[in-house]
Amino acid sequence: MMAAEWSVLLLTCQRGGCVSAFQRELEARRLRGGLGPRPPPLLLAVEDPWARLGSGGATLNALLVAAEHLSARAGCTVVTSDVLREARILILHMGRDFSFDDCGRAFTCLPAEEPGAPAEALVCNLDSLLGTMTHRLCVGSPPGVWVCSTDMLLTVPSVPGIDWDGFQGVRVIAVPGSQAYARNHGVYLADEQGLVRDIIYKGTEAQIQQCAGPDGTVPLVCGVVFFSSDAAEQLLATHVIPPLDACTYMGLDSGAPPIQLSLFFDIVLSMAGGMTKEDFVKGGGDASVRSARSMLWTALRAFPLSMACIPDASYDYMTTSASDHIRSLTLLPGSASHLRFCKTAHSHVDQPCLLEDGSSVTNCLLEGAVRLAAGSVIQHCHLQGPLEIGPGCLLSGLTTGSSLALQGCPLHDVVLQGHHIRLRDLPCRVFTLTGRLDDWQSPAEEATYLNVPWAEFFHRTGIREGDLWDAETPRRSRCLLSARLFPVLHACEALGLEDVLWLLDPAAVAGERLARWRAAWRMSWQELLPCLDKAAELGARQALFFLQGQHKVRRVLLGRQDSSLLPLARSAVHEGYHEAVLGTLDEVASTAGDAGIAARALACIADVLGCMARGEGGLRSGPAANREWALAFRRLESGDIAGGVRELAAERQKWMSSPALLVRAARHYEGAEQILLRQAVMSSCQFVTIGQAELPPLGHWVQVACPARLDLSGGWSDTPPITYEHGGAVVDVAVLVDGCRPIGARVRRISEPELRLVSLGGMLQSEVAVELVCRELEHLRDYCQPHAPGALLKAAFICTQVVQFPSQKPLRAQLMESFGGGFEVHTWSKLPHGSGLGTSSILAGAVMASLYRATGKAASTESLIHAVLHLEQRLTTGGGWQDQVGGLVPGIKIGRSKAQLPLRVEVEKIPVPDGFTQTLNNHLLLVYTGKTRLARNLLQDVVRNWYARLPSAVQNTDALVSNAEECAQALRQGNLPLIGKCLDRYWQQKKCMAPGCEPLAVRHMMDALRPYVYGQCLAGAGGGGFLYILTKGPRQKEALHQILAKTEGLGNFSIHSIEVDTGGFAVEVVGCDPKDGAHPGEDVAV
Repeated sequence: MMAAEWSVLLLTCQRGGCVSAFQRELEARRLRGGLGPRPPPLLLAVEDPWARLGSGGATLNALLVAAEHLSARAGCTVVTSDVLREARILILHMGRDFSFDDCGRAFTCLPAEEPGAPAEALVCNLDSLLGTMTHRLCVGSPPGVWVCSTDMLLTVPSVPGIDWDGFQGVRVIAVPGSQAYARNHGVYLADEQGLVRDIIYKGTEAQIQQCAGPDGTVPLVCGVVFFSSDAAEQLLATHVIPPLDACTYMGLDSGAPPIQLSLFFDIVLSMAGGMTKEDFVKGGGDASVRSARSMLWTALRAFPLSMACIPDASYDYMTTSASDHIRSLTLLPGSASHLRFCKTAHSHVDQPCLLEDGSSVTNCLLEGAVRLAAGSVIQHCHLQGPLEIGPGCLLSGLTTGSSLALQGCPLHDVVLQGHHIRLRDLPCRVFTLTGRLDDWQSPAEEATYLNVPWAEFFHRTGIREGDLWDAETPRRSRCLLSARLFPVLHACEALGLEDVLWLLDPAAVAGERLARWRAAWRMSWQELLPCLDKAAELGARQALFFLQGQHKVRRVLLGRQDSSLLPLARSAVHEGYHEAVLGTLDEVASTAGDAGIAARALACIADVLGCMARGEGGLRSGPAANREWALAFRRLESGDIAGGVRELAAERQKWMSSPALLVRAARHYEGAEQILLRQAVMSSCQFVTIGQAELPPLGHWVQVACPARLDLSGGWSDTPPITYEHGGAVVDVAVLVDGCRPIGARVRRISEPELRLVSLGGMLQSEVAVELVCRELEHLRDYCQPHAPGALLKAAFICTQVVQFPSQKPLRAQLMESFGGGFEVHTWSKLPHGSGLGTSSILAGAVMASLYRATGKAASTESLIHAVLHLEQRLTTGGGWQDQVGGLVPGIKIGRSKAQLPLRVEVEKIPVPDGFTQTLNNHLLLVYTGKTRLARNLLQDVVRNWYARLPSAVQNTDALVSNAEECAQALRQGNLPLIGKCLDRYWQQKKCMAPGCEPLAVRHMMDALRPYVYGQCLAGAGGGGFLYILTKGPRQKEALHQILAKTEGLGNFSIHSIEVDTGGFAVEVVGCDPKDGAHPGEDVAV
């Protein structure tokens, strides 16, 4: 995504306007990735030097501050305009106070969520404008200075279509609007070349009509202007010339008298083609402004002023009308917007069905029955029902303590707000109440309060004019803005929401409430404005955001929702709320009573700890067997989840002091999560049923030979926990490689009470033998360490219950009592390590099948599939089920698992047209890439991303399952090109699931083969091993070998024929083998 790269981002705010709080807000956006991929090196909140500076003065002051900081960074000791040559500067003006948000229009929250954002946060108008400017409007513009007001909601299409070729001077941005809307706003009069002739504010119908385009719309002034670096240099140069020096903090420090300048009507208008110097200068109010205009004319007149009117953009000025404000928060923004408004944004609502369509709730916690009518808005409130809020209301800043006063109080068409104010050093809470239709500045004789004429209000309440305004206040100045309506302090009683709510229904409580109201010290909105404590308000919003965030954690985990909690974890770490989130995750893990939910909660704790390391401290994947964590792990292994979680939390506290310790703690939390995941998967044991069979004679071999498997689509969806949280589907084919079944095992009983384990492995040419003899139970202890010699065979003895481990009874005694001797096991694989053809799982199935038979038992194929799942959990390799389905069930099939525990795999054979199996044999080839893979970390990353519910992982899992069903359908039809498409799509899905699984040599190989194949894919997890290809022509082995031989950089590849194995594995009892070391397959079946 293209983005403008800012050198400096400045946010200007009014004098005394909590500049440090706004600086923190900018820094928070940098931390959470809200300022683009490369955030500006300089972020500055700049306070206006004077109380009434105007947008023009604020622009000049901000430009000076930017130039000063850039000069210092360049090593200069004085301000130099040279630093503006290549700089890209964005100045955002906060403007005046706003009746409906104590933090101003910039920080007015919008009812929107950004699911793709790296960190979860409230979306303010400032964020919307930053997104619009950075990713849309300013992309492709030359170096210079962009100035943007924050007093409007602005939506711009993703490609605004502004032509910057040969641009010079200054450019204003306009949006098309109706002539009716323009009567209360500014419009540009431009010529056919797009050069601005004049700016008309609140013009006559004739003046506005003059500005209209062919479609009848007019270009509205939308508060955005761009100065080229040349124009910005000239503007900066004026900061030393009186009276313009008074616009900057330097002027203030030099004792210059204040001056008020407008960006559009004093600075930009000086460049409008239709202006004469005389008319322009004369338009200034007092002598100092006329003098300033004269200076600006001289400095800027030479620059052309052009206009870019953006089609399909929209602009909505944030007025002081409550009706307008409520409408803007309950209507969806135009299709051009990068935001999507939603009914509930960053809120926890106990009963969402009580929120009517057309209502809006943002950053709230609504407990119990809170009914909200269409056309009403609640923001930053924590309320407890039962409450009923009628239409036309705006509620903001109310806490749970206000809920009692609101119960039974009929609210409609009112604005009810709680404010944080500071009187010198005394913090207070004050409530204000106004009507939706009230106007702040109209004289009382012509206006309303609480939507009724003032005279009626006085009559209803007993309040008199003298209670609200001083006798000397002129009648035209007596308005809602200056009315001392709102109680702030009382000599002997605590004030609350009821002290303004009584004004709505005075009949019930008039006398008592009126006396209390009169006795309180009250302030008007005009008097309250300078006392608003913006830092406290921003802090309260943040605290409420994380409180509802903790409810979200519970809701998502306990409801098994596919929402990612990682963005919330990042925010909690950035803002210092990580302890609260960790506490909630501990609580969910220990009380859920469900191993699956607890495992995901522990994975989320690992994510929080990882975030706290802030990218330092090493890789997330690593060992997790430090003894300090052993007690917690033992608790979890024993089934005491609550006790285990408590021990984990206690141990965690010792690992919080450095990034390296945090990362190691995160690894141990992932280790703990794996324990619970194993317990969840082992629920599949109930689908293992063992029957009785004849016990083979002592010394007779039981032999099993198995095909390999090709996964044609859906792999990864069979991996726990994905398979039981989402549901999985995998299309597999059992295949012979170069005409043989490459994987096998044989077992025989021997008279010595010991276990002899022999593993043969390697490519078709070479064989490596590992031989072990286990005479003590202690020799089996490392069965759960996958890399220990013979671990898989040891685990097979334990999982088939041939050997009881752990046990008080020695191994020799167990073997003699149950079987009159021990066992010898040989296993072999003619495939290389990490082949991707499912070797280890299929081998586990072969070993278990032969062990069962050698001990006089029999297991069905379905039982073996689930027994292998169980074995791999005990072995701690944590695999899925597709490999054993592929190798133990013959032919072409699709395996499926539902999103539930216990985990059960169901297999459906896929019927194909007559002769199609042979067609497939003629068109399928296997290419050994010569690369081996390490799948361990791939698997850890996939499970981590799934537990974090990264949107890409969830969408990709959906796609894997649907592609598997599509592939099954293509096989039923015998449609080779469609199967090839599924293979190609599957390869893209594998790369999405496990980035890094495509080595460069493999990419070259696939590029070379692409013209000759319908589709191709690396088998298994990828990263190396075998590539299988579906060729366009039949029997292409030799032709493709020649093509690959000519391709550079491929290394040691080989091509192998494969064919579908329709027979499947068989368990055979074969005779005694006179030559103990004979190669498997030399015996004759009996």
